[in-house]
Amino acid sequence: MRIEKKQLKNFLIDSGLISEKDIDAAFKKADDLHQRPGDVLVSMGKISPQDLGRLYGYILGIPFINLEGEKVTPEVLQIIPEPVARSHNVVAYKKTGKDLEVAMLDPEDLETIEFIKKKSGLHIKARLTNDTSMRYLLSLYQKSLEAEFGEIIKDESELLVSSSEILKGAEGVVEGEEDLRKVAEELPIIKIVDTLIRHAILQKASDIHVEPLENELIVRYRIDGILHDAMVLPKKIASAVIARIKVLSGLKLDEKRLPQDGRFKVETSEYKFSMRVSVLPVYDGEKCVMRLLPENSKGFTLEVLGFHGPALEQLHEHVKRSTGMILATGPTGSGKTTTLYTLLDLINTPEINISTVEDPVEYRMPRINQTQVRPDIGFTFANGLRSLLRQDPDVIMVGEIRDNETATLAINAALTGHLVVSTLHTNSAGGTLPRLTDLDVEPFLIASTVNVIIAQRLVRTLYKSRKEHKLTKDEIASLEKAVNVERVMDYLRREKIVPPKAKLEDVTFYQPVPDQDSPDGYSGRIGIHEVMVITPTVKELVMKNSNADEIEDQAKKDGMMTMLEDGIFKAAQGITTIEEVLRVTQE
Repeated sequence: MRIEKKQLKNFLIDSGLISEKDIDAAFKKADDLHQRPGDVLVSMGKISPQDLGRLYGYILGIPFINLEGEKVTPEVLQIIPEPVARSHNVVAYKKTGKDLEVAMLDPEDLETIEFIKKKSGLHIKARLTNDTSMRYLLSLYQKSLEAEFGEIIKDESELLVSSSEILKGAEGVVEGEEDLRKVAEELPIIKIVDTLIRHAILQKASDIHVEPLENELIVRYRIDGILHDAMVLPKKIASAVIARIKVLSGLKLDEKRLPQDGRFKVETSEYKFSMRVSVLPVYDGEKCVMRLLPENSKGFTLEVLGFHGPALEQLHEHVKRSTGMILATGPTGSGKTTTLYTLLDLINTPEINISTVEDPVEYRMPRINQTQVRPDIGFTFANGLRSLLRQDPDVIMVGEIRDNETATLAINAALTGHLVVSTLHTNSAGGTLPRLTDLDVEPFLIASTVNVIIAQRLVRTLYKSRKEHKLTKDEIASLEKAVNVERVMDYLRREKIVPPKAKLEDVTFYQPVPDQDSPDGYSGRIGIHEVMVITPTVKELVMKNSNADEIEDQAKKDGMMTMLEDGIFKAAQGITTIEEVLRVTQE
């Protein structure tokens, strides 16, 4: 909603609901936390959500409605599909003739209103509502996963029993491919797998784990980097569920001794996901992990990913160079590929030919030539990179440097007039250069080609509800053992997060407050980074075969902010918590 701060302040003063002193304090706090002033006033208890909603409605000239606890018929609710309702915060609640009343958090979202009008063929009357009402309305859509599965299992119990019987021979052994395919195409099994995937997408999970135990089948979702139990299913349908996933992925149904990898797509009018599937034999059957990769995700910016200050400027400078290497490091699932694609997006212009070799292709990007490796037929990173060099590329992205051959080809490409970006599995930026040496790359070649190294982890970000927290003496003492506190304070002062003379005990940090929408008080993730520019002094250490600690110490002297320091910096901004930073950085 486009409500100017000055306009809101004037209306608040005129309303007489809050003193001008409280309004100024809330506005200042909102600027510090990068939140909306109205949300801060509510969290401070200075105004009720209903009064704030009515005030917004008065300013915008749109009726405000509080629908918490109201009944909405399923027929009206379903006029707007659930994914649209959730992504745009708009719910239909009343239909009178050709008029449809919809509750919205942003009634000025004319594009969404027009979309609903075309889809429904009705005249749309937008009404303003608040977060509490919207959460209640959205909860009407979705039964819990347990309830939905309970109904499927109850309604289809006879079919499920017959499915499990089909899978057993005289000795209780699973039969051949024909039987498995027949069961995988049974309606209840299709419903179960479709429901699992749909719920995972709605909950913004990155992975689905389907794990057989001795007496049950457990389903877990990885949300914001943390695994959560989602559902427990009867063991009797385990083979059928895995068979259904194999059918979707094009895998061999009767191969249960060897691991298999595949993929399939899930498409609706609201979302499009590529599902990367891995099936692995375990003691009690087969475990399946599906990774959800959004294909229609909007492009990121380096700022949104969490880069700031000198590190941000250095990346903008180095990605525009025509030669050399940019490396991203970190464990699996730490966002390395997202960072590299964001860098490529900055230079993705008609004048530049960008080509990639990946395993797998995780993001589809226009104007970038993306190649999927196929080791099973001999098409490896090294072979793909060798062929790419004949395609006249300006910029090359290699999904991962795993061996000497790939490393040597990437280094040679960087030496001969190409910008090469790639990933490497190391724990820190300083450990990357010795890792390349371990791959038998000559130190002088490393020093000549590598321009900058990004090391990163992902930390969960705080949800709307949070509480202030000042560090105790014990917490400060513990933190001082892990990080140079004075360096962190210098960064905070330099970027004006804290006053010039502030000390660590004066800094306000935050802690999560669980609520209905966020059981653990977190929602989403952001990167914490260290960006190491290969300076002349670092090059000298590389030539001397120095270890990771010596290289890191020198990089810090040259101005590098470490991941831990960057994490504490973001905790001081109210983006995350110190506990979360320590969780992902302490190895």
